[in-house]
Amino acid sequence: MYNPPHFTIADPAWSHEFIQRNPFATIASVIEGVAHFAYAPLILDREPAPLGAVYFHLARSNPVAGVANGAAVKIGIMGSHAYVSPDWYETPDQVPTWNYMAVEGAGRIRRLDDAAAADCLTRLSAEQESFLAPKAPWSPTRLRPERLKQLLQGIVAFHLPFDTLEGKAKLSQNRSQADIGNVIAAFRRRGDEAGRALASAMHDLSLR
Repeated sequence: MYNPPHFTIADPAWSHEFIQRNPFATIASVIEGVAHFAYAPLILDREPAPLGAVYFHLARSNPVAGVANGAAVKIGIMGSHAYVSPDWYETPDQVPTWNYMAVEGAGRIRRLDDAAAADCLTRLSAEQESFLAPKAPWSPTRLRPERLKQLLQGIVAFHLPFDTLEGKAKLSQNRSQADIGNVIAAFRRRGDEAGRALASAMHDLSLR
């Protein structure tokens, strides 16, 4: 990604936490000279250190599911984002911009067999069902074995160890402290989830 130094987050731990909070990615691959995109939930694996890896699955009919073992794949994950009005700045003669957080990772894909795909589904549902407590968690064990086998034929699961992993937090670091304070206050006044998340991230960054 285009990532000026003042927005770059090089710490893999930051990117790992970001993926845990935002476990849904755009997946990009070039197939026969054409760029293809797919969208999928992720399971984070912090190994192999230091960059880690992700697991995901796609519908077998998805063109991206046809990538060969060892093919280069990139993922992009977008977090909270919001418009920034120049009216919020103390500094005059400015233009609008957009604050956001994102992570990109790249590596060589590995296709998984049915047993590993079933394990991915179990891990993914367990992670997401944990947020729905006190509801009793759903798991693939509730399916009849023949039904699970049938459903597994419709997907392809992948393991993507990262060769590169890069975070970006464009949070007004190139602005004056007065401008940053005003943007934080304006995001808080918005009162929505994106505004609160960005105000919190900007505040935490200003304390470093």
